[in-house]
Amino acid sequence: MNIAILSRGENLYSTQSLLKAGTARNHVMEVMHPSHCKLVIEDGKPIVLYHDELVDDLHAIIPRIGASYTYYGSSLVRHFNAMGVFSTVSEYGILQSRDKWTCLQLLVNANVPVPNSVLGTSSNTEFLLSNFKKYPIIIKILEATHGNGVILAESYINALSTIEALKTAGVKFLLQEYIAESKGTDIRIIVVDGKVVASMRRECKDGDFRSNLHRGGSSENISLSFEEENIALRAAKALRLGVCGVDILQSHKGPLVLEVNSTPGLEGIENTTGKNISGNIISYIERNKR
Repeated sequence: MNIAILSRGENLYSTQSLLKAGTARNHVMEVMHPSHCKLVIEDGKPIVLYHDELVDDLHAIIPRIGASYTYYGSSLVRHFNAMGVFSTVSEYGILQSRDKWTCLQLLVNANVPVPNSVLGTSSNTEFLLSNFKKYPIIIKILEATHGNGVILAESYINALSTIEALKTAGVKFLLQEYIAESKGTDIRIIVVDGKVVASMRRECKDGDFRSNLHRGGSSENISLSFEEENIALRAAKALRLGVCGVDILQSHKGPLVLEVNSTPGLEGIENTTGKNISGNIISYIERNKR
């Protein structure tokens, strides 16, 4: 098959891992920079041009859509889907998972447990904060990724001043309870085609509360409980994502889903677990394009 990875970073670990996995299974692999694609509708038909050359020979795409080009990237995926090209991730999943509040709403609608959260739209900041009885609390910018735009407000005054600054800048955000018992750790689970293929526990570095590995956090391979695996699968289904990363916090109330990532990084979890996640993604394509 002819498979394209939609990525702006050809030399990134995740892109290279997918290229190697597809090539090893005798597929013709290529990397397409989304911004070099031109979307056209001509005579009622969707057309994609890449560097002004017609793209008409693809069987499948693997979207690696970054936050800075969510709209165009999801539109590109939709265009390919209309052309009959299989995608490992739907444009719906990309759009709905990228907005943290929308993601939480869809998870709750599917009875997936999440932390107590409040959308920061009210003009009355004190009213927003009245939903929380203890501090610290978490303030999240709605479309931030990789731990960016996640703020730990350690007191009422700190939260008040942060919210006022975000409102002045016109930034959309949400407030969320701080799960102290998680002690700076979370669980990253990769789901491919309705199955968990890898999982790891991540722990933040000293002085931070975010467990992202690129921020200096550490990781270890773990086995999931039935409840953790079940919640991850339900979260992926709720967002209609064939491939995704599900982040879970352990709380006194049980596992809680923090967010679902439609473009999870593969380097940390492949190196930690020794699992060939890229190979699982290629197999997913093969099962759906026989």
